Amino acid sequence: MPNKDDINHRLASIVAGMALQEGFTASALEYVHFMRSERPMQRTPVMYEPCICIIVQGRKRAYLGDAMFVYDARQYLVVSAPLPFEADTEATPDHPMLGIHLGIQQSLAAELALAVQEAQAGVKANAPATPVGAPAFMYATQVDDTLADAVLRLLQALASPLEARVLAPAIVREIYFRILMGEQGAAMRAALSQGSHFQKITRALRMIHEGLSNKLDVDSLAHESGMSVPAFHLHFKQVTSTTPIQYIKAMRLHKARLLMIRSGMNAYTASNTVGYESSSQFSREFKRLFGRSPLDEVKQMRSVLRMHNGGGA
Repeated sequence: MPNKDDINHRLASIVAGMALQEGFTASALEYVHFMRSERPMQRTPVMYEPCICIIVQGRKRAYLGDAMFVYDARQYLVVSAPLPFEADTEATPDHPMLGIHLGIQQSLAAELALAVQEAQAGVKANAPATPVGAPAFMYATQVDDTLADAVLRLLQALASPLEARVLAPAIVREIYFRILMGEQGAAMRAALSQGSHFQKITRALRMIHEGLSNKLDVDSLAHESGMSVPAFHLHFKQVTSTTPIQYIKAMRLHKARLLMIRSGMNAYTASNTVGYESSSQFSREFKRLFGRSPLDEVKQMRSVLRMHNGGGA
């Protein structure tokens, strides 16, 4: 197996050829995108859907509550629920930030987590026990040689239409497995466990994520999660580092920002689409979160968040 520096150089070279423009570039798999940024970005609000973010050049930092997570060519970031947080980026035109954004397919991840759990339950009693981690919906951890090799094979497969269709999904499954069995994989497996309060909060997050245009209230979300309202508040903040109401507001504003940047919607249409009844309230809350008016934010972030079609390889 090539050494880590050689693999990382090859990863960066391939991603640079796939992502020719700043922003996100689609691949042959709808849940895999390439990232490129040619300028530093100060700490700013962002929102990630469930994903594995592997940086092959440059560096990013994520801030969730009081915690900071560094992800670069040595560490990858896992976000296993839709989370608004803050992030910054280290990049220059001569040394752009390059990365792979691998969306997490929740059903596949949960299936693999269950398979790992069942397999470990069948291990003989005298075998070394696998550590059980505290559930976590965001963490950064080291890229080991086996994961780097799998990512390299995924990129190579995505360069061929036939291999992208036949081989790439199997390699994605392997990557999920490597992460579930990695240094902090126990935390992700615990978060995916059926019946845990993390899994119940995940259900509520999906309801919010899929129903932003609807009226959402905490009582209904708590009921659907099978929790009392006080318990729901407590566990929700443990998972997201924010309250349900603040989370709903942040999700709506982030969704509206993406609609304006990627779909060309104006602020009025975007605010209505995500459930705002007052355009003036939307503008006030948007500026409070992002520090700029919707128009100024779209101008500033268009190159960073725009989605491009593939075709660079």
